[in-house]
Amino acid sequence: MTARPIMERIGMTLVTLGCACLAMLPASGGNREYNEQYRPQYHFSPPRHWMNDPNGLVFLDGEYHLFYQYNPNSNQWGPMHWGHAISKDMVHWQNLPIALYPDEHGTIFSGSAVNDRNNTSGLGTPDHPPLVAIYTNHDATIDKAGGINFQNESIAYSLDKGRTWTKYPDNPVLENPGSRDFRDPKVSWFEPTKSWIMTLAVADHVGFYSSKDLKHWVHESDFGREWGTHQGVWECPDLIAMTVDGEASRKYVLLVSVNPGGPNGGSATQYFVGDFDGHRFALDSDMRSRLQRAPALGAAASALWVDYGTDNYAGVTWSGIPDTDGRHLFLGWMSNWTYAQKVPSEHWQRNDGATGVEARSDLPRPRTPFDADQGACGLARFEQAHRAAVGSRRV
Repeated sequence: MTARPIMERIGMTLVTLGCACLAMLPASGGNREYNEQYRPQYHFSPPRHWMNDPNGLVFLDGEYHLFYQYNPNSNQWGPMHWGHAISKDMVHWQNLPIALYPDEHGTIFSGSAVNDRNNTSGLGTPDHPPLVAIYTNHDATIDKAGGINFQNESIAYSLDKGRTWTKYPDNPVLENPGSRDFRDPKVSWFEPTKSWIMTLAVADHVGFYSSKDLKHWVHESDFGREWGTHQGVWECPDLIAMTVDGEASRKYVLLVSVNPGGPNGGSATQYFVGDFDGHRFALDSDMRSRLQRAPALGAAASALWVDYGTDNYAGVTWSGIPDTDGRHLFLGWMSNWTYAQKVPSEHWQRNDGATGVEARSDLPRPRTPFDADQGACGLARFEQAHRAAVGSRRV
């Protein structure tokens, strides 16, 4: 009996829903902003001004934390902060004060957050372990002066369930080795090696780094220079383990956003399936046969896409979801850099400043127009097959 290819053996359950603003509770009290005309009611948006990438997604003690790229002073992209909201059900959200402000190392670009439950960082105590945020500092002064080492990775920690944050005094914890694009760290715990793994976007590829304490990092390997689309810069990677349909084995899915270069223009998110041993990501042989080797500038045809639409970018998954839950919860920015700053707005960037959430138990798949409509308009549950760029499989 011939074994089915791996892309036909990875199943998934997809739940598409919006982060409702119907009962959004701003930190200052009241919810007048969310009754505005055209305000999304099934996708999260900030009370005022610009937002883009979701950041620092972490679940702790019954609360889903959503941090996000935020400019508190304008409806256009500008000096980035980390905005913050929490929810117990992903339907009703409470806005909290800005979590991270720009500092002497630069503005606060994208990143992730983890519950350091074993206090490996030493930033808390065994009885009160810290939440640790890992993010990119972007130094605009060095950038404007023509330097290339203006993006470095830093950390901050919280001992009060994310309400207040203290920046690590010896930041940055990972210095730029000489790349203009060195950002968006997504960190997760890798049990086999008892290490933290950082998946980092480095221009045209992903770099993997390891650490025992979240403060000292070692470069392990790189992936992607010869695979996927390279029409734009790689951003916001994520590495997640998923089960194979009908088997006990697991595969690793590497999500990588790219801008531009999406299948319908502008921003989009591609993915790769393979194995990860704590050091290297090896592309699955079945996926190798489906992907074209990327030409010099890449092409949309060189990739498999999480979403073939234009309004799902920079998506990453929540950390800290209990194993008993069995899902990967994925949140993306509901916009596209092609037009994000061109939409007319007054108090906030309307659909540009919104995010939607998907809950996945297994591999993301290219979506149909029907799926996109359901995600924008309300709540729908799909239990269906992964469909690659070619071929199909059963649930």
